[in-house]
Order: sequence, then structure tokens, then C-alpha cells
Amino acid sequence: MSKMMKRVAVAALLLTAAVPAFAAETAAPVVQVEQGRVSGVVTGDVAAFKGIPFAAPPVGSLRWRPPQPAAAWAGVRSGAEYGADCMQKPLPGDAAPLGVAPAEDCLYLNVWAPADTVKPGAKRPVMVWIYGGGFVNGGSSPAVYDGSNFARDGVVLVSFNYRVGRFGFFAHPALSAEAGQGPTGNFGYLDQLAALQWVKRNIAAFGGDPDNVTVFGESAGGISVHMLLTSPLAKGLFNRGIIQSGAGRDRILPTPPLRAEGDAPSGEKAGVAYAAQHGISDTGAAGLAALRALPADTVVDGLNMATMNTPTYSGPMVDGAVVRRSSAVAAYAAGEGADVPVMVGATGADGFFFGGSLDDVLAPFGADKDKALALFDPDGSRDVKLIGHRVAGAFMFIEPARETARLLSAHKSPVYLFRYSYVAESMRKEWWGTPHATEIPFVFDTVKARYGDALTVADAAAAKAAHAYWVAFAKTGKPEPQGLPAWTPFKAGQDERLMDFGTKGPVLEVDPMKDRLDLAQKVAEQRTKAASN
Repeated sequence: MSKMMKRVAVAALLLTAAVPAFAAETAAPVVQVEQGRVSGVVTGDVAAFKGIPFAAPPVGSLRWRPPQPAAAWAGVRSGAEYGADCMQKPLPGDAAPLGVAPAEDCLYLNVWAPADTVKPGAKRPVMVWIYGGGFVNGGSSPAVYDGSNFARDGVVLVSFNYRVGRFGFFAHPALSAEAGQGPTGNFGYLDQLAALQWVKRNIAAFGGDPDNVTVFGESAGGISVHMLLTSPLAKGLFNRGIIQSGAGRDRILPTPPLRAEGDAPSGEKAGVAYAAQHGISDTGAAGLAALRALPADTVVDGLNMATMNTPTYSGPMVDGAVVRRSSAVAAYAAGEGADVPVMVGATGADGFFFGGSLDDVLAPFGADKDKALALFDPDGSRDVKLIGHRVAGAFMFIEPARETARLLSAHKSPVYLFRYSYVAESMRKEWWGTPHATEIPFVFDTVKARYGDALTVADAAAAKAAHAYWVAFAKTGKPEPQGLPAWTPFKAGQDERLMDFGTKGPVLEVDPMKDRLDLAQKVAEQRTKAASN
């Protein structure tokens, strides 16, 4: 272990020295929220309240409608178990497998809070987690998303479910007619807004400060944070954001319009195509009734992250209400976006390579393909999978994170760029770098749940350090944990350093991928210009 990692490990131990090795359950606290009373489970110094409805079940006539208020309940509702995750076909081998079975009735949230301050007026900082999964998979129940260690360190952590797949993102002419002037199509995003509104109204009862809320998410969750930063409907619902592998340009998940003329793709056309596959051709009320009568499994129709590239699924779309531009970068370049502190970054080996020859990989660079080969294959390996992965990561996640930081640095509020490049010791022979989403258990300090007996002292220290930065940012808007390296704000053209979370511990440095990203940016801007002509 390096000297830096030893210092990180010592600092991490000091941060958690008061946590008992074996925490016992104690008496259940009861909290009053707007729908009724809910009991939690206390383990050590953390109180957990799971499965709280924040909206009505989106089933029957409420399928493909904006979330409606949850019903009140009598007595004390148990918060001991997660509610169902949202309906989907789980992805085999998912690194964050669901902990409960999915169902269409799924709009539940969970709260972890310091047990000694579960009371109004405590004003603890609040963090709200948004899971990834390509908008077709994911939920709040995976073990690596457990919020206990955030609560241990003084944060009220909230996670929630939002509709995914065709339940969450579905357009159809009949739905547009039904909605009138109201929002339609992006129902999963509307769920996210409803959860944040619930937090605003209720989190004080758990000891949280509704005026100190940090939203953070990874992959589709990071894209969701971009949405919240740029949507007028999210104004006033949060105070800072953290974007983990949230892309930002059009390339990762194209965002079609809700409706479009001619042959251009749109959400409505995808919905009509899906309906036609199931023998529903009517685009009026009768057709909509038939769609709402389809069994939930039929609506899923085998959709998950391995099958989502289908013309009968649109994903998030530009609806003019929730989403107004096809990319977050375009919104930021136009001077839009909430002026709040932001952390943004990606993993060191982020992205997905879907195959092809070396010529295919280098084709986007045009006349710069030889330069690209030298930059993305400095060792001369000619390994198409390795080069393809590096190129894909630059285009999909790593360069868009830098561009987001550059554009947001024009705001008054600070922006902090990071890269997570630490690889668990047990995986270093299998992974050539830090894959997509693998930073999550380090951020949550749930690495034991991910790596089990293979967890090492260095892994645990890396988790304590990363977690400490996220907690510090939530508390003050500055990622400045005591005893760890200072992290200064990113300034475009002035101080473009990022914080790298690697094997030497957190290190603030000039981006070693700068030349690669400069070339990727050139291609991205050429594509944007061509698309606008």
C-alpha cells in the first residue's frame, strides 16, 4: 500500500471510529408524514424507513399518467421492508441485482437517517439517490445502494423507485390527447420530480433539511441529474447535484421528440409501433383502453439493457415540459441550467464497446484516425476490444463530463470534475481499468456487499475516502473532508484539474486523458454541427 493510501486509511478509520463493529437493533421510531405514520428499524446509530409510498400505484387507469398523490393510511405503517422495484425484465449478471421482485405497483421510497436526530428541526443534510439501468432496469433495493453509511456519517439518505421501460417512457397519440396541455411521455422523470416534491414536504420529519438537498445518480441516474439541472419543473427542489457517468451529449441515448413529422423518429411513433405489434391500431380512446388492459409482462415485452435498441421503445424524449433540449450540453451551452454546486465525472474505463473492426473504431476520427490510434493505443497493442472500449468511453461518458464541467464553470456556483479509477484488488487481473458503475459501492461505502470475502484493506480505505468526499459535498457544497487532499473547483481554460480516485488515493491532477478527450470533443462538435445543418 502506498504512503498516500495509508494516510487515507488512517483518515477513514478516524472518520468511522465511533461506529460499533456489531450494531444491535433497538426500539423502532415512528415518524409522521403527510399520508400517515410510519415506523422504522434502528440498527446501531442508523434508523431506516423503507417502502414508503410517495405516489399512488401507477396501475389500471393510472398506467401512463403523471404520478398521483398516495392515499392516506390508518395506524402505523411498517417501514421494515422495501416496496417492489418497478416492473422490468432484470438483466442477468447485473452488478446491482434487485433485492425484491419487480411489480407495476412500485412508487415507493426509502429513508436512512441518524437515529439520534429523527425529529423535526434537526436539519441534517439530505442526499437523494437516482439509480441507473438505461431507463429500462434498476431499482432502489440492491444491497450496494443501502444508505446506512451515509446516515452513519450525518446525512439523511433517500432512495426511490421510478418507472422504467415502457411504463416510464411511452408516448402515443391517445395519451397526448388525454394529457391536453399537461406533461406526458416522460412518466419516469415525472416520478423523480414527485419523489423530490415529497422530500421537500416530508423530509424534515426525519431530521432532514429540505433546504439542503443533494441529488446524485449514476448512468441513467446521472442523465436524470442533468434533467433536473435543466428542467424548469425541478426548480427549487434541490440545492446541488452529483453526476456519475451521466453522459450529456446526444450519442449515449438519443432523445427523440415526443412527436415528429415525416420519417423522423419520435416517441409517439415508437408507441404506435408497439401497439401495432399487439394488434392495437386505434389511436383514440379505445386504443388507449386496450393498451392499459395489456398484462404488465406484455408491456415489458422482453425489454432490458440487452434488448433496448428496438424501434418500439423511445426512452426519454423531448416533450417541451420536462425535457426541452435533446442534450444537457446543448442546454448548458445556451446558458441554461440551475446555478448550483455540481460534481461531475466518470470512471477510468467507462463506456461500452459493441464490436467492430479497428477501422470501424477509428472511422469517426476521419483524417485524424492515425492520431487517434496513437492516442488510444499508446502501447501499440492493436487490441480492437481495448481500443474500442477506450474510444467508446471517451465519446459516451468521459469527454461529456469534462464538457459539462467546462460549461458549468461559467456559473457562480463551483463545479468539481472527478475520475474514479480505483479497481478492487480482486478484479485487477480481470479488468484493465475501472468499468462503468463500479464506483458505486465505493461511494456508498458498501464494498463489503459487492466484494464479500475478497475485500481488502486497500479497497475499504478507497471506499472510505470516496464516501467522505461525497458526504462533505452534501454537507457544505464543497468536497473538502477533513484530513484528505484538497479539491479546488474546475475552471475552464484556467484550472482544469480533476480529482482522480485511484490506487494512490485521491489526487488532484491535470487530466492524463486530455489529448484523447480533445480529439473526441472535436468529433462530437463536428457531429453536432452536421446535425444542425
